[in-house]
Amino acid sequence: MITKTSSIPKKIGTAVVGFAILIGSIGKFAPHLFMNLPFPLSIILWASTGNSMPPYFMDDAWKEDEIDSWMKDGDLVVATGAKSGTTWMLYCTHQIRTKGTDLDDELYPDVSLTTPWPDLRQSRKANWIQQKERLNTTILPDGRALRDLWDHPSYPFRIFKSHFAPPDLPVTKKGGKKIKYMAMARNGIDVAASMTPFYSAHTDRFRNLWGGFPPVIDESSYDSAEPPAAVKDILPGGPLGFFYFGYVKKWWEYRKEPNVILLHYSDIRKDLKGGVRRIAKFLDVDLNPKELNTVTERCGIEHMRKANKFLYRLPLNDDPEALWDLEKDHIINSGSFVKTGGIGTGAAIFSDKVVAQWKKAEEDEFGHNPALLKWAREGGDFPSE
Repeated sequence: MITKTSSIPKKIGTAVVGFAILIGSIGKFAPHLFMNLPFPLSIILWASTGNSMPPYFMDDAWKEDEIDSWMKDGDLVVATGAKSGTTWMLYCTHQIRTKGTDLDDELYPDVSLTTPWPDLRQSRKANWIQQKERLNTTILPDGRALRDLWDHPSYPFRIFKSHFAPPDLPVTKKGGKKIKYMAMARNGIDVAASMTPFYSAHTDRFRNLWGGFPPVIDESSYDSAEPPAAVKDILPGGPLGFFYFGYVKKWWEYRKEPNVILLHYSDIRKDLKGGVRRIAKFLDVDLNPKELNTVTERCGIEHMRKANKFLYRLPLNDDPEALWDLEKDHIINSGSFVKTGGIGTGAAIFSDKVVAQWKKAEEDEFGHNPALLKWAREGGDFPSE
């Protein structure tokens, strides 16, 4: 005889299964709905149902059967590591292609307008096909066509941003468009030190768009015994572990490809003019001595701080809930992107325990190749083989 009491666990089990199926279905067909929930539940449900992290990243633009539909021969993908000089290199390669002649940044009102970021999902429900169309059709509040900024006829090549690495980027794809890739790594503990305040540098408008991610990190946690949230995220096994360890290992394998230039942040910081010269050569841009000096000056931290063109607007956002104002809103708080960019100074903000944990992770991930471990930490010439 089955009593009412004995049927309760069965009902509970059925309800749990039903709820799990519901959550799984939302995660597959309408994951943007999770972004209406409070953090961290929003991100837990997003990630646990198989969606990529962070929630505003997508790699569809780089698929082998898609990339040739929108790229041109000679285009450059600035695929630097997160917090490893990406915005710096986007602006600097623009200076190289214009030979420093865009003196008032008429063609560079904001980094996201002139050097687009195809990885970035700009609306909660957006996909790459929709955003590709909007890249070509959007009219900005000042009346200019967005395409006139990123695809200006005077450019010898277009520049696009990415944080991905091969094989997500089809670097060795056979046939199709001839595309160049710039990759840049940085001392890992410096990346962690830059990533930690970067979480908090995002505007509330952007954070609210993505379910509270990335969270604000209390400065008092920087030197605690446990890694701050941003550091936990990028350590091996974290939801953003590919941002550093996976990224460095992947690009190291492709450092000798003729369409790849793999740089180290430390080397460019120590010799900016030499770095500009090397990058220009890779891009087949001839700079005379005067142009080289002008471009080098404009690639410097002081000039970039004055320029302040790095708020990262979302020109392709079309959320019907009016979650974003193209004219007013931006991803990053003003002044948060262009820092001093120190070399080897990151360890100072963390506790000895966290620094030791990071160094052990480096040895675990890179230690099988001493040359890679040394280069990842310090930069310098690649080993002769």
